[in-house]
Amino acid sequence: MTFMAKSYFRLDRALTLGLAQPVSRVSRRFSRCRIPVLMYHGISNDIGMSHPYFETNTSTVVFKHQMQHLHDHGYKPINLDVAVRMIGSGTCQQGAVVITFDDGLRNFYTQAMPILQAYQFPATMFVVSSFPGNSIIVPSDRKFMSWSEIREVESSGIMIGSHTVSHPKLRNLKPRDVERELKDSKQAIENQLGRTINAFSYPYAFPEQDVVFQGRLREYVIAAGYGHGVTTVLGSVHETSDRYFLPRIPMNEHDDAKLFQAKLEGAYDWLHMPQLIYKITHERFRTKNLSNKEQRQKSSLLTDI
Repeated sequence: MTFMAKSYFRLDRALTLGLAQPVSRVSRRFSRCRIPVLMYHGISNDIGMSHPYFETNTSTVVFKHQMQHLHDHGYKPINLDVAVRMIGSGTCQQGAVVITFDDGLRNFYTQAMPILQAYQFPATMFVVSSFPGNSIIVPSDRKFMSWSEIREVESSGIMIGSHTVSHPKLRNLKPRDVERELKDSKQAIENQLGRTINAFSYPYAFPEQDVVFQGRLREYVIAAGYGHGVTTVLGSVHETSDRYFLPRIPMNEHDDAKLFQAKLEGAYDWLHMPQLIYKITHERFRTKNLSNKEQRQKSSLLTDI
């Protein structure tokens, strides 16, 4: 089955299909273990006007076509725990793929779960522990599942993980607040489900350019009791991937059948390098601006004396 996405010229799509995909099909022969971890957010018809790369919603129709594509092409969805064990042992199942969702939006319960159940596909959902049932903190079109709905989802075979307590930019927090976001969310979810959870999802763009913060964060994640975690870093999971900061492949409304298949094959992974270069460049620009600001403030103080 084929499906169409909205018509946009996309340089990332052109390079992926024209250059990266032929190369990836050759390189795959030499890779013993590679698992695509798909990253979804909302399953909703509320599609924004931003560039397709930044869209976070996928309509119900397109999501259903994508799941049909997995079924028709022999892919075998597994939950994240199983994928981590496969990567650790280096014995990946042919066609293995992980389907993940961030935030715990209610449209997962109403739109995505019935489709997943129809294909008997497992998935992994990361919930923000303070959001379930809280209709005050978000607009009406971004409601979150209640705890009873999350328990129903979990009992149907959907693995639940943590997405922090309040969905903050962790890098901007004090160390004790980072620890609280990790530990308290895990405890709250476990109290509601009555079982241990092992997975954590980092909110917002992952600051992979900051190796010092990344090292501290790994310590916090391990201390909180998580066995593994995922990020927004673009790429497929390999045997050498850091189990606490696994990469994922972003999915949305604008992924037509050809691009969707290319992403599954790892042909979209090339975009990680431009993504990292942008992060490093932006970080240096930000640091330079802060330094200049501090110098101006010092000059102003000396002038006032």
